[in-house]
Amino acid sequence: MPILGLGVYLNWDDCYSSCINAVSNGYRHVDSARYYENEEEVGRAVRECGVPREELFVTSKIYHPDFGYESTLRCTDESYAKFGLEYIDLYLIHSPLSGKQRRLETWRALVEQRNKGKLRSIGVSNYNIKHIEEIREAGLELPVVNQIELHPHCQQKPIVEYCKKNGIVVQAYCPLIRGAFHDPVFEEVARKYHKTVPQILIRWSLQHGFSPLPKSSKSERIRENADVYDFTISPEDMSKMDALDKGDAGATQWNPIHAE
Repeated sequence: MPILGLGVYLNWDDCYSSCINAVSNGYRHVDSARYYENEEEVGRAVRECGVPREELFVTSKIYHPDFGYESTLRCTDESYAKFGLEYIDLYLIHSPLSGKQRRLETWRALVEQRNKGKLRSIGVSNYNIKHIEEIREAGLELPVVNQIELHPHCQQKPIVEYCKKNGIVVQAYCPLIRGAFHDPVFEEVARKYHKTVPQILIRWSLQHGFSPLPKSSKSERIRENADVYDFTISPEDMSKMDALDKGDAGATQWNPIHAE
């Protein structure tokens, strides 16, 4: 899986061009979802971008109103058809909302679709430790990915530590804090490395071993967000940014990790 991905949350009008711009600037990973209503545009961009399919990585997700075994089989088939691709690289349960029984039914259906070859790998999003443990307790294989909100203000350290211990890749959505990055620490570090604050935030995520998924529809921002491999933030500066953690209170909008 390519580590840096393009987030396309609710990107409708510009989704196709955003994906084309991203691929032309070196991105090989696009993070979509049924809820975003842009699977068709992502699929068209993947087919038409000129890069071989096997070099690209496409993610989608099933939203909680569609949870359940039969519904999940139907929804993943619909996603497959909308993308118009030979396979979907990664398919996630979008959140733990719905209750344990429906979550597990959904997971079983994803395992079945993965075994059929339509989905290359499967994972979860916004899952807390207890939600992943219920999969283990049911005797099912663990997810390969957990996609959660991650940035210096919302580090979700217990979940991250659990995932790393169990070999689960941690993907970071909202790595740019939805644009709320006017913090004197970020600005100080950005000046030191002659980079922008978004570049510093993405680099922070990469150095923690996360897979960041910055969202943008502007070509210059897409290009800028990928220009993060020619510098390294020092341990001292990483510690300054780590000290900004606000726990759950640092989430920017929606963080359903405490769902029953």
